[in-house]
Formats: sequence, structure tokens, C-alpha cells
Amino acid sequence: MIDPDIFLNFLKQRRSIRKYQDTIIPDEAINMILDKISKIAIYGRFIKKAPLLIAIIGKIKQNPNWYVQDTSLVSMNMMLMAWSLGIGTCWIGSMDRDKVKEFLGLGKDDFILTVLPFGYIEGNIPKPTLRKELKIIIRTIE
Repeated sequence: MIDPDIFLNFLKQRRSIRKYQDTIIPDEAINMILDKISKIAIYGRFIKKAPLLIAIIGKIKQNPNWYVQDTSLVSMNMMLMAWSLGIGTCWIGSMDRDKVKEFLGLGKDDFILTVLPFGYIEGNIPKPTLRKELKIIIRTIE
């Protein structure tokens, strides 16, 4: 197990990276990020410069109640593993999913959650975004 304080600090340090070096990510690092690779595609402006793109695909019929949750968890775990290796990523939420599905040759049963860009960080790591204090966003029910 990892120390919770170290992990919390690690989570707070992760940033969305939108500029990537033109450096190939070694197979060993890719294998550590990926348990299984589903599909690869190119989409969006800044992600075209990323050396690796991974489309996260859920099978609706195989897992009709949990495909969104499962693919979301896989995506976050991949992003955290990449960050631990010094590899930047950025969640891509805004896209024309129908066009991406068509480009990748996916079927009606396939759900495209996101396309994640991966690359070594170019320039400085972005400063953290301003977060609301927990006491503002949390409500305790007694």
C-alpha cells in the first residue's frame, strides 16, 4: 500500500497537460500505463501533437449498467500512472463522439468515453487551478 499522505499529495500535483515534447514514450512506460489498449485515434487540436493517443471504449451490451463508471475508473488510473512516470495527460470531454466512433470503425454497442493524449511535458507544469474550500462544497448531514 502507498502512504495516504503521499498519495493525496500526488493527486494534488497531477495537472492537465496540453503541450508535449516530440519524444517517444518507451514501451515499458506504456505497458505500465496500459493494462489493455482498446483503440488509438487522433482528435482535437492540441492532442494531434501528443505522441500517443488512447481511445477509452466501453462495451454497452457486455456491461450495460457500469460501462461509464468502469471506463472512467480505467481512464483515471491510466492518467495517474502516467503522471507517476512524468508523462502528461489531459481529459478530453468535448468531442463529437459519433465522428470518433466512425473514424475508429466502432459499432453501435461501443461507447467512446474519451481519447487520452499522452506525452512528456513540454515547458513548465501548469499551476494548480483555484479550488473552493471543502467547507464551501461539503455538506454534513447529521
